[in-house]
Amino acid sequence: MARTESNMLPLGTTAPDFKLVDTVDDVTKSLRELKGTTATLVMFICNHCPFVIHVNAQLSQLAKDYVSKGINCIAISSNDVENYPQDHPDLMKKNAIDNDYIFPYLYDQTQDVAKAYDAACTPDFFLFNSDLKLVYAGQLDDSRPGNGIPITGKDIRAAMDALINNNPVNPNQKPSMGCNIKWK
Repeated sequence: MARTESNMLPLGTTAPDFKLVDTVDDVTKSLRELKGTTATLVMFICNHCPFVIHVNAQLSQLAKDYVSKGINCIAISSNDVENYPQDHPDLMKKNAIDNDYIFPYLYDQTQDVAKAYDAACTPDFFLFNSDLKLVYAGQLDDSRPGNGIPITGKDIRAAMDALINNNPVNPNQKPSMGCNIKWK
């Protein structure tokens, strides 16, 4: 399992817009129509990465805990499906259903969206405020496969809670770590 860290897109960056197909309902959706009123969490994930599999339940729970507070979650897979067929859109849909994702799971076939976000790994997290300005780019929490640390989502939850309470988000952010995005 390769360990790749986030590139840490600069805070204040405006979220790059996109239009991608949601693998669950086969409808093309844009960032503008999916964004939350309080914040938007864009997550680069995939089906097969052990780091993502490790946190899938927490990703599902995050969305359930925060959607009523105006924070929408969006998942995107940008992996090359020719060389990594387990990340194919048909299997993305199954994965979303199996993990009870209440958020869209979009497929970035061209990998242009991952490049626009400077995404490097799965999972890679980008939290934007209501104006779609980046306020958090970092890890979910300190848990990794096999390290014995409980999965809580504490780092992203702290950033989301700060936005909800109109407080500044702590600028000291640890990069996420996971498998590298499988580039074509």
